[in-house]
Amino acid sequence: VEFLYCDLASMKSIRQFVRQFRAKNCPLHVLVNNAGVMLVPERKTEDGFEEHFGLNYLGHFLLTNLLLDTLKQSGTHSHSARIITVSSATHYVGKLHLNDLQSRCSYSPHGAYAQSKLALVLFTYRLQHLLTANGSHVTANVVDPGVVNTELYKHVFWVVKVVKWMTAWLFFKTPEEGASTTIYAAVSPEMEGAGGCYLYNEERTKSAALAYDEELQRRLWTESCKMVGISDEASR
Repeated sequence: VEFLYCDLASMKSIRQFVRQFRAKNCPLHVLVNNAGVMLVPERKTEDGFEEHFGLNYLGHFLLTNLLLDTLKQSGTHSHSARIITVSSATHYVGKLHLNDLQSRCSYSPHGAYAQSKLALVLFTYRLQHLLTANGSHVTANVVDPGVVNTELYKHVFWVVKVVKWMTAWLFFKTPEEGASTTIYAAVSPEMEGAGGCYLYNEERTKSAALAYDEELQRRLWTESCKMVGISDEASR
């Protein structure tokens, strides 16, 4: 195991990480996009992005695109490289405000979090479409880990924290249980060559209907490229 520092809330840090990783000349067979914050008060990343959208979504968008060439070179006809992105059931109630992705007009921690998780699903489906069109031996899938007992809930209202403390043993998954679907997507032979799937409890299921809107996927992708400073053609 080797550790390389990467701050997903910093475009500079992401680019530096990718340079360090590439310098090792290692193949890349599995990329898991799992960083995230939830219900944080209104604040911005060092690049000026609203934190939910900037860290949860844009950080992973840039990281994945910068590593795509390595992933494509690492995948083979019999063993595709795999991209697994962790979303949330919250995406089902999310709305994508293309004219206000930074939630400047009206900030809601719940709305901003749900939007970032919906964006991750849209991104995954668009990415798989592009990978398939290019004949790449890389698959992209999105995972819902369920309700997991981690520090992700540290910004919720204190009453919710008390309820969580009292009921976590009954209703919440352990971190190990929460990771199971991500691991399934990363290594299961059943997922070989399968992309564009939404997975929950190690099974393929339907995401929000909005996430299948191909025009919305395309528009979000184009806008995301502009925001992180990469070209559509280069990212493909």
